[in-house]
Amino acid sequence: MNPIIWMLLETVGSLLASACMLRAYAWRVHLNPNNPLSQFVNALTDWLVKPLGKLVAPTRNMNWPSLLAGVLVALLVTIAFFLLSGIPPDPGPVLLRMVIYLARWTLYLLMGILILMAIISLINPYAPLAPAFNQLADPILDPIRKVLPLVGNFDLSPLVAIIVIQILLAVIR
Repeated sequence: MNPIIWMLLETVGSLLASACMLRAYAWRVHLNPNNPLSQFVNALTDWLVKPLGKLVAPTRNMNWPSLLAGVLVALLVTIAFFLLSGIPPDPGPVLLRMVIYLARWTLYLLMGILILMAIISLINPYAPLAPAFNQLADPILDPIRKVLPLVGNFDLSPLVAIIVIQILLAVIR
């Protein structure tokens, strides 16, 4: 397998699948579609998600077309991995690797949301993207905030969440 081709395929696939998963998650937390982050993600994924919306309708709490788009991208990346490796793509290993890719990419997405939210809240809590990142991070951080109190007016819940995500990533590998 050519490592450069694989790196390019995995990078493009992971970014596109992560954008689809972010779109589904933003729908789940009812993120305002008019904020800049939603507009960017929607513009990036509309070409893939809108046709799937004709097959599967979104519900109030889940954007099924976006979720399906992320799964399809992960499936295509997985099949490309097997074909480039010269391994016949049997359904069992393909589905297992696809689930691992999708879980890994989603965990990295959540970690990125938490890191950006923490940086924005420290540097400029009134930035235009701050409310969007807070709304995306709150469902992850709220259970931790119930258990972990503030330490000297600092919220350590993002740090705990990132450590938990790192542990999950280590288990998935």
